[in-house]
Amino acid sequence: MSDGPAAKRLKADDAYKLTYWPGLPGRGEPIRLLFEEAGVDFEDGAQTAEAVPQVLAQIDTANLGDEHNAPPLAPPVLQHGDLLISQTPNILMYLAPKLGLGPPASSDDLYRLNALVLTVFDGLCNEIHDCHHPICTSLYYEDQKPEALRRSISFVTSRLPKYLEYFDRVIRANKQRDVANADQPWLFGPSLTYADLVLFQCLDGTQHQFTKAMTALQDAGQYEQVFALYAAVKARPRIAAYLASERRVPYGLGVYRHYDELDVLPEKKKEEKKD
Repeated sequence: MSDGPAAKRLKADDAYKLTYWPGLPGRGEPIRLLFEEAGVDFEDGAQTAEAVPQVLAQIDTANLGDEHNAPPLAPPVLQHGDLLISQTPNILMYLAPKLGLGPPASSDDLYRLNALVLTVFDGLCNEIHDCHHPICTSLYYEDQKPEALRRSISFVTSRLPKYLEYFDRVIRANKQRDVANADQPWLFGPSLTYADLVLFQCLDGTQHQFTKAMTALQDAGQYEQVFALYAAVKARPRIAAYLASERRVPYGLGVYRHYDELDVLPEKKKEEKKD
């Protein structure tokens, strides 16, 4: 849906402003990808010297919001005119129709896309984060290493294939519904949507955290539709330019973390004993 004319640039007083922590892609990255693919300017607070104060001001317990907006619990936070909203999927669903990366806000298809996006975040973001922090986020990774290893082995053995198979099936089903566009690798409809950008980012983060497992799956020729979507998004001109730029923040101690000891291969499933 982004293959048409680029979204109209906004006036300065209607500018989009994103507030997020500096120094890591995190949950703000899918939002950046939408702006980059659409060619729409936005203010990325994470790239400024005031990034931390801006985040702290939003999440301060003294912040009661205003007459229109409740205070956010955590970043990312998007400001657009008088509107202030948080939660990455919520921000994405607001932006996608405006940026030409989703159906109109009045369309039922927007909710169908949002269901896919929520599933991506469930499996390839939230569950992956819990692999290095399986007990709680208030403890350092070093305080829960044995549990993190068990969780990571379980994830790459059972949960990762479950989610990759699901999205592979979604893409295949989309091709069957639209035979005229059967050569397109997208999740929904004949052209790229924001759901594809979200899946790309979460696959990229998964590849960073579980390099061995993801490489083994791709080398084995599994989940070809998913990996084709990833490659297609990565090759899009604006996305490729963004990934090669300094605007793309490298992975660090955020949602996706690479620890050599957690970069494991799936375990072979044990056969059940027969009487």
